[in-house]
Amino acid sequence: MAMWSSIVSFIHRMLLKKNPALAGHMSIPTAPHSLMVSALGLLLVFRTNSAYQRFAEGRKIWEQISSTARDLSRMAKLYEVEIGTDKRRRVQRLLAAFPYLLRYRIRPKSVKSFKKIADPGRDPEHSLLLYQDVAATDNDIEAATVATEEETIGKSRRRQRELYWVDSRTLPWRLLPGKAMKACARVQNRPLWVCDRMAKELASVPDGPNFTNRERLHLVGHCDKLSRTIGACERIHQTVVPLNYARHALRSLTIWLLALPFALVRDLGLMTGPIVCVVSWMLFGVYEIGTKIEDPFQGTLRLSILCDQVRRDVLADELIRDTAFKLDRPRKEAEEDVPEEDDYEASELIPKPATDTADDSDTPFLFKLVGLNGLPME
Repeated sequence: MAMWSSIVSFIHRMLLKKNPALAGHMSIPTAPHSLMVSALGLLLVFRTNSAYQRFAEGRKIWEQISSTARDLSRMAKLYEVEIGTDKRRRVQRLLAAFPYLLRYRIRPKSVKSFKKIADPGRDPEHSLLLYQDVAATDNDIEAATVATEEETIGKSRRRQRELYWVDSRTLPWRLLPGKAMKACARVQNRPLWVCDRMAKELASVPDGPNFTNRERLHLVGHCDKLSRTIGACERIHQTVVPLNYARHALRSLTIWLLALPFALVRDLGLMTGPIVCVVSWMLFGVYEIGTKIEDPFQGTLRLSILCDQVRRDVLADELIRDTAFKLDRPRKEAEEDVPEEDDYEASELIPKPATDTADDSDTPFLFKLVGLNGLPME
């Protein structure tokens, strides 16, 4: 736009010297741009606002994942006696792996650990074979073609996907306990599989004096919350801004900026190029902001930091975390801990009555004098 505006301004300057009448026809009134700027502003603002709402919703979803993971980890630790230490640790390891697997599903481009089978650096001992878990978007033509072929001719979708391998010693695979790692690698929706496995582990806890269906349903309810966050993330990732709306806004902005030099060249002259450059940068920047943040999972949100935070909160040092679940014994009453002869008030301020022949009627008065002067009266 800057080059185009500069060319228009130079041509207008040359025509002013050679043919002023033709130069006057190059300029147009500013009224059309003034009328269009309101509609153009609404298009840009509406797109930016809708994109920011998607960004804010994505952050709320991951905040819910973090809060639910902490609550579930706390409940599992509180009922560790009824659940069992081994089962509790399996649940916590599955819980720590959940955000990583969800990130791989909604942001497949961030997965750099997936390598092809033909990679010469593959280690057979520690390699884990799997298919890439990708949540297809609405405008994914390849996914739509595969789904159509599977529906019409019965062609297997799994056979059309490429097989990869990962190092089982890396995150999140080393968090998955035992046979769960290979079982999780074979499924297509891995975060959903983790939710199902955690729910099964918690539902199999037997009843006890402190663990009933109420506690069991409460724990399984946290798994349901995590499962709903999968659908919430897929809703944002899979549903893109309508292509017709995006194209119309971009075309309208381009036409408005292409005609802007003709409206400004009469008053600004050679300064038309720099001014139109600044205006174009601002307006295209607003449009680009809406494009970048409409899917917050593709780099806008730091999902790697959020995943690591959940893992550290769930798999914290058990020796340190156990201190929060051990209550101190209540202290005994003072009169049970301190002997009577060591009690200052009992021995000094309130002395025992003397065993003399004093009259009983004078005893209270005698006690008062002892308390005031420290010596009995004669």
